[in-house]
Amino acid sequence: MSDRPESITPRTGAENAVLYYGRDFWSKENLKFGQPHYRMEKALRIIKIVAQGRECDLLDIGCGPATLMHLLPPNIHYYGIDIAIKEPAQNLIDADILRDPIAFADKKFDIIIAQGVFEYLPDVQSQKFSEIAEILRPGGTFIVTYWNYAHRNTQVYHAHTNVQPFADFRRDLEQHFRTDRYFPASHNWYHGSPSRRFNKSLNMRINVNIPMVSPLLGVEYFVLCSHRGSPESSELASGRR
Repeated sequence: MSDRPESITPRTGAENAVLYYGRDFWSKENLKFGQPHYRMEKALRIIKIVAQGRECDLLDIGCGPATLMHLLPPNIHYYGIDIAIKEPAQNLIDADILRDPIAFADKKFDIIIAQGVFEYLPDVQSQKFSEIAEILRPGGTFIVTYWNYAHRNTQVYHAHTNVQPFADFRRDLEQHFRTDRYFPASHNWYHGSPSRRFNKSLNMRINVNIPMVSPLLGVEYFVLCSHRGSPESSELASGRR
């Protein structure tokens, strides 16, 4: 009997092919994200700083149950894409972003966010960056997260199929965007999100890299990007927060 999880199939049919996590898998996995978690709460803080109170259109790639939608202020208009949308709506698209282009009709967006997405997109990473760049408005911000696989604890999650050093991820990202800033979502010895109140509160406000510490204890990174050649537009990107 295979020990391969349900809803996972090789993308090429070869015995050692990269595994593809499909709709059935994500329908169950998304149930874990019905309530705000630490990374989402930090993403919300970053989004508010980037928006600066302006009217903005935001696209949430890999939105799961669209929990972020219910946290945003009214000036930020939410759109989401996911492979397992349970409750259809005009601002949500059910799509397999690994196999289909990342797009939302003909809309462009001021803010695009992809939390915990690229760890699952083998082979097509650069293509997806290119698709996102096409739908990001001039002056817009792309916020993306990626795990730090150089953490002292290298055991992350069995389902991650796009594993690479963070420096390699950034290098590919910078073929399509300018990196305005990057920093760990949190620092934690055990490679998990902080849970104790003080530790969570402290990490929530740290938006800097700490020499010698972040490469070893940074759990995952936020990267804030803009179109190549465009001016920095947010306080966070320019280091004032």
